[in-house]
Amino acid sequence: MGESDSEFDSGDEIFDNVDVEDLTDVKASLKHTTDGEDVPFTSKRQKITAGAGPGSESKPDDDAALDEDNLELAQRILRDKFGHKDFRHEQKGAITRVLAGKSALVVFPTGAGKSLCYQIPAVAFPEMDESRGLREPGESGITIVISPLLALMKDQVDALKKRGISAECIDSTKSWDELQAINQQLSRGELRMVYCAPERLNNERFVQQMAHVPGGVRFVAVDEAHCISEWGHSFRPEYLKVARFVKETKAERVICLTATATAKVVKDICATFEIEDRGVFRTSPYRPNLHLFAEYVPHPDNKFGKLCAFLKENTGPTLVYVTIQKESEDLAAALQAADFDAKAFHAGMKVEQKIKLQDDFMANRVRIIVATIAFGMGVDKADIRNIVHYTQASTVEEYSQQIGRAGRDGARSNCMFYLCHADSYIRENFARGDLPSYEPFRKLLEDIFNDEVTSLKVGDEFKKDTNTQMKQFDIRQNPLSVIYATLELHHNLIRAITPEYSQYSFEITGAYYMFMKNMASRDRPEAKAILDNSEKKAKYTYVDVNAIVRKTGYLRANIIQILDHLDRDNIIKLTTKGVVPKFRLLSEPPSTAAELDVLTGAMYADLEQKERDALARSREVVDLITGPGCFALALARHFGMDLPGGKAQCGHCSFCVSGGKRVSVPPPVKKPLDRVGIQMVLDECPVRDDPRFLARVAFGIMSPRVRDLKMHQTAAWESMQDQDFEELLMEFTAACKSAKHGPTTTSASVQQQPTEGRASTSTQLGIRCAHQRSTFKDVTLDHVQPDSMKLKETRG
Repeated sequence: MGESDSEFDSGDEIFDNVDVEDLTDVKASLKHTTDGEDVPFTSKRQKITAGAGPGSESKPDDDAALDEDNLELAQRILRDKFGHKDFRHEQKGAITRVLAGKSALVVFPTGAGKSLCYQIPAVAFPEMDESRGLREPGESGITIVISPLLALMKDQVDALKKRGISAECIDSTKSWDELQAINQQLSRGELRMVYCAPERLNNERFVQQMAHVPGGVRFVAVDEAHCISEWGHSFRPEYLKVARFVKETKAERVICLTATATAKVVKDICATFEIEDRGVFRTSPYRPNLHLFAEYVPHPDNKFGKLCAFLKENTGPTLVYVTIQKESEDLAAALQAADFDAKAFHAGMKVEQKIKLQDDFMANRVRIIVATIAFGMGVDKADIRNIVHYTQASTVEEYSQQIGRAGRDGARSNCMFYLCHADSYIRENFARGDLPSYEPFRKLLEDIFNDEVTSLKVGDEFKKDTNTQMKQFDIRQNPLSVIYATLELHHNLIRAITPEYSQYSFEITGAYYMFMKNMASRDRPEAKAILDNSEKKAKYTYVDVNAIVRKTGYLRANIIQILDHLDRDNIIKLTTKGVVPKFRLLSEPPSTAAELDVLTGAMYADLEQKERDALARSREVVDLITGPGCFALALARHFGMDLPGGKAQCGHCSFCVSGGKRVSVPPPVKKPLDRVGIQMVLDECPVRDDPRFLARVAFGIMSPRVRDLKMHQTAAWESMQDQDFEELLMEFTAACKSAKHGPTTTSASVQQQPTEGRASTSTQLGIRCAHQRSTFKDVTLDHVQPDSMKLKETRG
């Protein structure tokens, strides 16, 4: 299928012809209990868990014997299937616990082998069942791995298949036939592992399919588990639904895995999945071979020279992290001009380019990668010698993850962090961008619960155009996702269900018309309906699937099946666009102004707290670097741990090698409020219904409405970037309350202002500097997000 504009998982191609009743006919041939009575499948499944899991009646001595047997099996699989002699860190304890039928949380540093903690148990289950006579062949259940990173999932599946382990990745790139083949393997109990993104859990057919696999859901592994916690540095609302999936599929056990979890996040994850304290396996983030350095740079102009000096002195494979896509390209070009072997990497590049660049770096054909946050996940290169944070990491967790990619071979590696006030501004810019204004937020809730929805009965379904909502109410994609997840999981008002694509188009590459006429003549009326409801424009043909369903009553699944079949046989090149979220009403929605006010107030207070948390996390990075102590100790204590042996210093970070000298950063100079600038923004931007919008324009924060009104092309844009945001917000709030500045504007009423001749606040060092804000557009910034949700590459 041709590449779509979205990796979001539509339900149009997922197990569409699977009859759940057929699945439930697959019976597990379980043993009888000692008194000879049959036990219902689900309760029996709990009792046969190999070890002392919930419902098990085994005695302590039996538990110990089973643990030894399980460990011996796990070690054999480690050696024979994965080629390792010994377990590392806390792998042994975590795997033993999982094989005993209990849930666990694993917090290991990047590259410490978290994946083996679920791959080995998945391989072990069938052999355990056979040796103990617990289940028949093909009834050992399925292990489901939930991860936000499509590329990483595909790499793991490919590696497992090469080792002879049956695994598949279910994602939106799969054709209809491929998904049906996976379905058949699941029905026959032939797959050991299935990988999917958390958004897949909105697909009801997928949930039903997993619940009825022969042997059931044996095990759920939740990768990047910190995304579950609202205290986490990269909270993803779709992750909140994983716990519900575990309960609905009656999964026997869960393992959560992350490289970065503070004490609060650990507590949150354990509460969500009912993991006991003894089920938490942690290793310190401290790596003695990593030498952590930091330096204050007063002005962005000075950073490039310092970077060149560092790279000359410290040779070997190097990752240089920046924030903005354009900056990665400009910095790489400047390094090339200075005779360094450097290439740029960011999420806006074509897939083929990214694959080639990653391969070249792995093979040492490229020494330096200048990358956004998009690079590094799943890159297992042992000899990365240097990590440079050319611009500020967004959180301590992100910093820890990125330096953790260096020195996996145990040899010395250097990690340099350049601290600059301009970078702090960038991070504040990002943190401020997600909170919508109060009134637009209330109007969004009015739109969600409009007359059409409030007239529905509980259990009815409805659709919402979230792309339009982002523009109409000036809300970015991530906070909009949080809002919908909050309505679903905290207020129990709606439930996201299987979405669908809104647009199908294709390019004819074969005998399309002959094929379709033949299908129509063979009692496939859907083929004729596609012909009758298609419109050709230039080289593309557009088909309205929804219109066909409305007019004919044919099953949507059958229509999609034909289109997918044509695409697979190279008769057409099919492209899908426009994921339309669908929801089911779970309870009576707010229908009066008073009810809506209560809901708005509660939810907006939560969003305000999220902004404060994001600002605090950004400041934590600076506090760690400038604090009165060892960097390595401060980093370990951020995650609730200490240095080995209770040491107070690592002996080789900037603080330690300088004899206890802190990285000194003078406080930023706070300028008095520029009232002339305030008036200029008001003159340039006639919007008066949204004070936060005016503050965003003055501060230089991109949003859907800023782009729609093209305010980033006016002189007002980022004209007050050196002012205090809260003061700006207060001034513009007062201005909006006053009638003297005119009426509320619409997009059409904004007059374009030429930017020619405008004084630039940026400076040049042969590349675009970090504080040049003209690149602050969502499409130029990277954020590690579920591959299945990439409507656009957004900021981090």
